[in-house]
Amino acid sequence: MATLAQSVPESRRPSAWFWEFLKEELAPYPGRAETVARMVIAATVVMVICMTFRIHYGFQGAIYALLISRDNPRATLQSAGTMLLVTGIGAAYLLISAWFVISVPTLHFFWIIVTFFAAFYALNTMTNYGAVAVFAFTVALGVPLWDRHVSAETNVEDTLRVVLAASIGVAVTAAVELAFARMKPGDDVVLPIAEQLAAVQSLLACYIEGRPVDRATEKKITRLAMLGTSTLRRVLRRSDYSPHYRAQMSAVVALVGKLVDITATLTQLSFNPSGTDQKQLRELAATVASVRTDLMNRRIPGSIQFSPDNEPSSGVPLLREMEKTVTLIPQAFVGSRSIDEYLPPPDDIPRSKLFAPDALTNPEHLKLALKGCFAASLCYIIYTSIAWPGISTAVITCLLTALSTIGASRQKLILRFAGALVGGFLIGMGSQMFILPYLDSISGFTVLFVVVTGVGAWFLTSSPRLSYFGLQLVLAFYLINLQEFAMQTSLSIARDRVVGILLGLFMMWLVFDQLWGAPAAVEMKRTLISDLRLLAEFAREPLSKDLKVAVERSYSLRETINANFDKVRSLADAVLFEFSSSRQQDLALRSRIRQWQPHLRALFLTRIVLLKYRLQLPGFELPEAVRVAQQEFDDNLAKMLEGMADRMEGKASQEKDNFEDSFERLEQTIRSCCSEGPQELPTAKLQTFLALSRSIESVTMSLSKEIRPALDRPVTSEHADRPSGQG
Repeated sequence: MATLAQSVPESRRPSAWFWEFLKEELAPYPGRAETVARMVIAATVVMVICMTFRIHYGFQGAIYALLISRDNPRATLQSAGTMLLVTGIGAAYLLISAWFVISVPTLHFFWIIVTFFAAFYALNTMTNYGAVAVFAFTVALGVPLWDRHVSAETNVEDTLRVVLAASIGVAVTAAVELAFARMKPGDDVVLPIAEQLAAVQSLLACYIEGRPVDRATEKKITRLAMLGTSTLRRVLRRSDYSPHYRAQMSAVVALVGKLVDITATLTQLSFNPSGTDQKQLRELAATVASVRTDLMNRRIPGSIQFSPDNEPSSGVPLLREMEKTVTLIPQAFVGSRSIDEYLPPPDDIPRSKLFAPDALTNPEHLKLALKGCFAASLCYIIYTSIAWPGISTAVITCLLTALSTIGASRQKLILRFAGALVGGFLIGMGSQMFILPYLDSISGFTVLFVVVTGVGAWFLTSSPRLSYFGLQLVLAFYLINLQEFAMQTSLSIARDRVVGILLGLFMMWLVFDQLWGAPAAVEMKRTLISDLRLLAEFAREPLSKDLKVAVERSYSLRETINANFDKVRSLADAVLFEFSSSRQQDLALRSRIRQWQPHLRALFLTRIVLLKYRLQLPGFELPEAVRVAQQEFDDNLAKMLEGMADRMEGKASQEKDNFEDSFERLEQTIRSCCSEGPQELPTAKLQTFLALSRSIESVTMSLSKEIRPALDRPVTSEHADRPSGQG
């Protein structure tokens, strides 16, 4: 199977690649300027209010404006009440629990450890992004406050100031989002997907007409490939869409991203399409346009079937791969009737759980919480032992680092330290020496604040491969200049806060990368293996005869599998930033896994639809003979998936024949039931059930055929993947 991207030329210097990467990441794209404007306006208003009314901890509200003002105004508005509620809960927890432990040093120490653990556990399990940010900051600021040797009244007052700053940040951000939402309503998921499909269509038109690809089209498709799908996936995670719609659109996002990635690769190749090739390209372009139109009109794309008489093109590389990818897009909506039924009512706030369904069942949440707690506790012990409370910003940094991405990579490490150095030393302390002494009013400081926030926000709206640099830059600047209500000119205070930031970053790197870390490629492979085994478990569901238990168990598995899909894509981005003797092998593995991911998603979504037959829900009861045959088919499917996982771990497995035989028996049983007359399930639904099962059999066999030789053949540099945003 052809790789989806070309390798990086060996003669290409890393510096040249870096500047091209930076140029693509910082290039404007539709909606970026508006998002940055929302962030800058909200942060600036918070700053002005805190400075005018002499409110401490203004940096907290300003950071909220940047963390929360992202991509989806509707979701931000609907979560504002929750964020305010969580702020109150966090403050109440600090005030009430501290009262019991403040006078007992040993108990006070263990209270701090437990508080850190609770904060990190919440970061992993809470579904409301804004609520997570509020809770983490409230705890991070409250613990150092109650560690001071001052009166209880002072601690209570400062804790309430933290709540006030947080409330201002949430309220201002919600108001700004409301204003922009009314100015420009729209779908935050479908429109970017439509833009990607339009770019693919434009590039295909150049090949169809036999003319060179124009510079604007090539630049656009390359930029879209570089940006990847990370932003859209983040929008979906934070949206208020139903879980089923999020799962479906996640698959569509991955497939369209893969299509963009393949199309971007074509621009780097030289070929001359024949008349037959142009005919196939024309059919492909028309299909892409049809899918785009359906999505824009909120219709389910119809089933796609390219002509079976089409011979594999020798003139256009990867054409067959593009056709296969487009064919999978409608399969993401298997079992759906209308997209609109999954959208929330326009004037209704849907009820959603505050915690993820797998919050108590997924052991990864516990592991990550323990790691984060350990890192923050080390920071606390260090600055307490040396009596240097000025570097308590280390704890805030640990929690903010985890808020962005728990499970550090070398890529994030570079961005964190670079952002801290630029925002803290270069901009923060530089402005204290050369700019702030000459400012005598809030208007001058506002200009400086807007410029720095604008630069940081522009980096923040890049893909996750660069966005953390912007977050760390503004955090360092805000901690220096916004913790009090006055412009800070003391270099010693700025020094302490920057040192605290660096200490927090160092501890997160030490714990996550050095003590319990693994190279991104190794972790990516491990996560994919875990997903294969989880999919095998999901194929066997329900194991319990209690319907409620079965549904809860399946939903928990679905959430964990979806999270692993996202984790694999994030790790694929991180692989590009790791340079070692195994880089070519790592890039080859990355390329292959990214090819398999959309197929696994299609398999996963089809299994979700088939679950209602396994659960024997009203209207989906199977005849006994079909139910037994389905049980056998599902068991063999689980064995196939486990066999793929075994192959990736270096073990042998032979379940292929049993799986194919079980599907043939299932097919024969269904046809026999249909020919015998009326059954428990109407013939039309039995045929639908058979079509879904056939789709699973086809995708599974295709994956098996791809995974087996990919793991058998030796890795060479020709399989390496070039930098790309597709995950």
